[in-house]
Amino acid sequence: MITPQLHYITKESDYAYWHGQGKSDTVVEWFKTYRELKKNLKRILDKSIDADGVCVLRSRRGEWGEWFEYWKLDVNDKPVIDRKGWN
Repeated sequence: MITPQLHYITKESDYAYWHGQGKSDTVVEWFKTYRELKKNLKRILDKSIDADGVCVLRSRRGEWGEWFEYWKLDVNDKPVIDRKGWN
């Protein structure tokens, strides 16, 4: 099973990438469970500057492949799934 992970871009990671201090502008965080990931989602969405939001990658029980979700903040400042599907 793939450990749930978040991919996002922050001001700091973008700056480091463009000034040769990093190989990628994307920050990746792994979580033990999807529940733990969702607890941290609002904090991470507040830090993210990516127009696509944050990308969650994980596997689903009994399925092949990688499930993805793009999360954004709605007008009420709550995390919502913008789009989802299989890779």
